[in-house]
Amino acid sequence: MKRKRHNPEQIIRKLRTADQLLNQGQAVADVCRALEVSAATYHRWRQQLYDGMKATEAKRLKELEQENSRLKRLLADAELDKAMLKELFGGKLLSPERRRRAVMVLQDRFRLSQRRACRLAGQNRNTQRRPVPVAAIEEHKLRQRIRELARRHVRWGRRLVYRRLRIEGWSVNHKRVQRLWREEGLQRPTPRKQKRARPADGSVRRHRAEHPHQVWAMDFQFDATADGRRLKFLNVIDEHSRLCLAIRVGRRCKAKDVVAVLEELTSLYPAPAFIRSDNSPEFIAKALRDWCEASTTTSTAYIAPGSPWENGFAESFNGRFRDEFLNTELFTTAPEAQILADRWRWEYNSLRPHSALQGLTPLEAAQQGAAA
Repeated sequence: MKRKRHNPEQIIRKLRTADQLLNQGQAVADVCRALEVSAATYHRWRQQLYDGMKATEAKRLKELEQENSRLKRLLADAELDKAMLKELFGGKLLSPERRRRAVMVLQDRFRLSQRRACRLAGQNRNTQRRPVPVAAIEEHKLRQRIRELARRHVRWGRRLVYRRLRIEGWSVNHKRVQRLWREEGLQRPTPRKQKRARPADGSVRRHRAEHPHQVWAMDFQFDATADGRRLKFLNVIDEHSRLCLAIRVGRRCKAKDVVAVLEELTSLYPAPAFIRSDNSPEFIAKALRDWCEASTTTSTAYIAPGSPWENGFAESFNGRFRDEFLNTELFTTAPEAQILADRWRWEYNSLRPHSALQGLTPLEAAQQGAAA
């Protein structure tokens, strides 16, 4: 026989009938037989809260339980909605395209229905279902390329990215790149501006490069590996084209090491007329001066002591090298630092647009100078 389940109203009615039968003098067994329940069920009903309640009260209790369960579900859904919205990218979803992408993220990550995802993102379902126009597809590709450049070159700003896009053949202007850069939430930390002392009387006169490989500039920079040991970087650049000719990495760098780097460079490029450097012991050593005298075409052009602005091209390169490479890489050994420095030098010469070269890369500027 199929078991019958009683709701609270039925239980209260049967208990009222049982009270009437007991008042008439019938036994509990006879009452249970009349109610068609067992004695254990009868006594269990008596121990529950139904004893002494009216049918309307039991009905109200059941309604309250249902309402409480519904409110719990609503609260759980609301908390889940807030948690899912926090998983989305930061910023307000103001444009339909951003809401479209938010709906796609919610559907993919949380397996939501399109109806619920559109309600969370505030997107109309007709707008979500509308096919993406071709122009939006092209803009999506542009956004993706901007994100790739920003992710690969973490210290590049929107101006460098704009110049790189123009070199790659994208038909965009700087205002559009700025708008997309802002909408994607990309930013570059503002560098600190350092005040440098400069002579105001115009007494400093130096050799200025008029063609490639006329003036080379050298300078040292220092960093350390993960174990705290020092690394010494020798940077050599061409002042006319801003081409980085060499970056030597080692634990130390003596005058003979500087001469070895210059000999290797002169085997690849024409020997310069001047080599500009500061008055470091490695640069004023007899070994370097003897090498310059032996070359007969190269002479040194030392800057005044304590005047780094006179070697401005090397200082400018050092700032970019420090900001875009040394501050973003962690070295474990000197050979590893050499490999990473050579890769960054290739990117600097071949891919990075230079503002002083009208958006050209140093390699392109050197090739144009050699052709002229």
